[in-house]
Amino acid sequence: MNTHTDSEIRSRNIERFRRRGARLPTFGELADPRRIPESCRAPDDLDPDAPDPRNLFRVHWFNGPDRRGLQETPAYLRLDKRLTRVEAPILVAVGRRFPMIRAHKVLAAYACVAPRLVTGRFDLERHRAIWPSTGNYCRGGVAISRVLGGRGVAVLPEGMSAERFEWLGRWVAEPEDVVRTPGSESNVKEIYDACHALERDPTNVILNQFSEYANHVVHHDVTGPALAAVVEAARLETPDLAPAAFVAATGSAGTIAAGDYLKTAYGTRIAAAEALECPTLLKNGYGEHNIQGIGDKHVPLIHNVMNTDLVAAISDRSTDALNAVFNSDAGRRAVERATGWSADEVAELEAFGLSSICNILAAIGVAKRLGLGKNDAVVTIATDGAELYGSEKDRTVAERFDGEVTEAAAAEALDAHLFGATCDHVLELSDFDRERIFNLGYYTWVEQQGTPLEEFDARRDQGFWAGLRAERPAWDAAIEAFNAEAGQE
Repeated sequence: MNTHTDSEIRSRNIERFRRRGARLPTFGELADPRRIPESCRAPDDLDPDAPDPRNLFRVHWFNGPDRRGLQETPAYLRLDKRLTRVEAPILVAVGRRFPMIRAHKVLAAYACVAPRLVTGRFDLERHRAIWPSTGNYCRGGVAISRVLGGRGVAVLPEGMSAERFEWLGRWVAEPEDVVRTPGSESNVKEIYDACHALERDPTNVILNQFSEYANHVVHHDVTGPALAAVVEAARLETPDLAPAAFVAATGSAGTIAAGDYLKTAYGTRIAAAEALECPTLLKNGYGEHNIQGIGDKHVPLIHNVMNTDLVAAISDRSTDALNAVFNSDAGRRAVERATGWSADEVAELEAFGLSSICNILAAIGVAKRLGLGKNDAVVTIATDGAELYGSEKDRTVAERFDGEVTEAAAAEALDAHLFGATCDHVLELSDFDRERIFNLGYYTWVEQQGTPLEEFDARRDQGFWAGLRAERPAWDAAIEAFNAEAGQE
């Protein structure tokens, strides 16, 4: 990673922070928020969705139910056989408790800009931060830009949910700071093309989550330990429980780095989930889909492919249908009837957005493929909640439920898409498969995006990734020095 320091820009950033009385959290503090000094913690009366720099100290997994105070263990749901029809418990870390955007992608956005700020490679006064994504990362970037007193630009496909654009409309400085690119979830290259055009202006700085190694590092060092805390909490109930697998939709491949942490700590296998309609990793395939937030048609530069063990492909017909069932009155009654869950338990399903449902279905498929038992947990992430997909639910209800989700139709959907979930599209990767997937990335990163071949090839070696992560303490030291010079120790 680039460690060059521009002292002149760094000094300007420090002065800006001094005037605002703002402070940056270290990555170590976000990994263990108990380390955050009491004087820096966001006060309980501060709205967690306010554009206030003190909310940076809530960009972690340990927020309580009100998203204001801390709790000992990250929020998670333990899905059992009644819902999943597999013996292995599925532990789902809940991302909707993150501040400002109610999704964990704000963590990645912070990680991508903070090292640049403290080394003077990003000028808050002169630069615009360009945040390319398929939804939540660009929202996180816009939020981080605003609370730091800068300007952020969201670049995302025009086919994303209406709720995303409504949120962006409230947070950007100017309407032109939302750049809509052609297509929908699958059209990542079109995002890159727009970024290349924006990059012609030297005041625009592209913070590409798909190639920013800080995205990998922060999820390894912050999300990884948070998931380990979830595992240890679950072990209080089941002492012999072991995290047999970790599942994450690839997306930018940031979150899946938490699997690298779990593999080192527990020997956990790592599964990458994607859309069946666009099976890039599974079949070198292509297509369109609606599992919003996972991106595809390419292999992200920051995906540690050679450490990935399985690929699971999930249909958007399943995620769309279950989103409608989980978030309708009749659908929830059908879940209660089929599972024996209480109404309060079923209400927790609103924590699952489209990509979250994808992760859960992939976890079920992985459990079936690996033949996991009751002491073999599958760990995964609920990136965001259902509140971002009300318009998508309405569309699905209109198109596939004849305008109304009835209990009978919901029961049929549950049987087809949840209880009947299979492992037909789950592949255990051989060395040959890993090489195939790794090589596919060449066409995006070397031929299209200009990544040096030496850097691209170096990513085969686990030492490359360990070397990246070894730099994180230096980032924290740089943040601490920046804070001290800004008078915010």
